[in-house]
Amino acid sequence: MDAQQLKGHLDLLLLATLDTGPRYGGQIIADVQASTSGYFSMREGTLYPALHRLEKQGFIHGEFQTLPRGGSPVKVYTLTPTGKTELKAQREKYDRFTRAVRGVIGGPA
Repeated sequence: MDAQQLKGHLDLLLLATLDTGPRYGGQIIADVQASTSGYFSMREGTLYPALHRLEKQGFIHGEFQTLPRGGSPVKVYTLTPTGKTELKAQREKYDRFTRAVRGVIGGPA
């Protein structure tokens, strides 16, 4: 994994993961890893500061919940309406970026 690539796309990955439904930190890490066939392997030290920042920006909302399996409550994050708007904007920005890069390096647009 290239840490710089993750850093540059972290918000997009997190918002897109939460677009499929509420998740707590461990689920987010597992989902991103599974969705990328293990290419992105996030650490908690990367994940939680990003989640706190996105929450502060109003893109996600976190709420402590007790999971059906029991145990201590965990913070479950959901995408807000503002977050859905931001996700759409970031997807469009990413699409423009990848088309521009493909224009230079070749390959399918």
